[in-house]
Amino acid sequence: MASLVIMPRQGQSVESCIISEWKVKVGDTVAEGDVLFTYETDKSSFEEKAKEAGTVLAIFRADGDDVPCLDPVCVIGASGEDYSSLVPAEGGAEAKPEAEVKAEAPKAEAAPTAATPAASADGKIRISPRARHLAERTDADLSKAVPTGPNGRIIERDVNALLDKGLTIAAAAAAEEKAPAAAAPAAAAPVAENEYEDVKIPNIRKVIAKSMHDSLSNMAQLTLNSSFDADAIQKLRASLKANAEKLGLANITLNDMVCYAVAKTIGGHKDLNAHWLDETQTIRYFRHCNLGIAVDTPRGLLVVTVPNADTLSLNEFAVQSKALISEAQSGSISPDKLKGATFTVTNLGSMGIESFTPVINPPQTGILGVDTITRRVKEVDGKDVFYNAMGLSLTFDHRAIDGAPAAKFLKELSNNLEHFDLLLAK
Repeated sequence: MASLVIMPRQGQSVESCIISEWKVKVGDTVAEGDVLFTYETDKSSFEEKAKEAGTVLAIFRADGDDVPCLDPVCVIGASGEDYSSLVPAEGGAEAKPEAEVKAEAPKAEAAPTAATPAASADGKIRISPRARHLAERTDADLSKAVPTGPNGRIIERDVNALLDKGLTIAAAAAAEEKAPAAAAPAAAAPVAENEYEDVKIPNIRKVIAKSMHDSLSNMAQLTLNSSFDADAIQKLRASLKANAEKLGLANITLNDMVCYAVAKTIGGHKDLNAHWLDETQTIRYFRHCNLGIAVDTPRGLLVVTVPNADTLSLNEFAVQSKALISEAQSGSISPDKLKGATFTVTNLGSMGIESFTPVINPPQTGILGVDTITRRVKEVDGKDVFYNAMGLSLTFDHRAIDGAPAAKFLKELSNNLEHFDLLLAK
């Protein structure tokens, strides 16, 4: 019996997903577990596998389509089986072979720029949830949109096309007040195609770009740099590593230890364990530290969240954080695990960076950068003594916290890291 394949819901906060690539076409025979298509959210990519064997009878959506979660995308059944009762009423009134779907896509994209979004009977514009949210955030002028989604629906790439052209409501209003535009300047000399490569900006890169730009545009960010004597923590880490198997411990790294110290220290500095909420003009203080950890992945920067990190033991923190980091790097992490952080740690020490200015992940009010270890000299009992110094770079939102309280957090954190054994005893 023929059955529908729907767009899965990856996390409670996800309303729609983009089909990255179909791995099958109409008429293909698939076995249970075969990959039908790949799809992505803002920050993760997934594979949808066949839950039963059969023949691909119909495909309702094309590569690049922004599909609402739980909407039908294809039908699998016996070859020649009647599946008309499964054809969705909207977004695929006629199930078409993949070749036909792909052939139609360029026509939609090549539509005249004067085209306007298709409207339903009540006059409302057809637009996907993801596209609507993007338009609301960016003030995109939807009256100029050229719909390329199913049944004339505006999808996210259509809104991005408006933004690439600078077609916002504010720009349109400004244009009306200006005199007629002057003649266009002469075209620049053509550049040989082999001297450059045009690559479409990935969705995750757009999300990162917007978040970082908004962060620096809307916050009063300031960075304090400090360091601490890392000799003791390095020795403790070496001891934990040597006895990990005997004690049943995870591979506890220096980054785990720094993050653990942050989670245990930040409770006394509520202005840094907070969200600045512009919409309601309030600061939200958190009772526990949901620690964000910046992760470098093949798809771009992701921030995983260890919930209630301040309540975990060092070993529990190491186990949970490594599981999250592994999921992020494999591209299979649920979007729900990438939200809710109250403070973030980002570590560039392994790349030899001695000091940097991390950018706050809004609406958080602070972020800690972990720097590399360098050899330094300090005076002890009148003598010069060499020691290993680890740098720390704290960026904070000066709207939420002043310099002195931020410096006190950095000083207390450094002291806890220098006396990590005492921190463990608390």
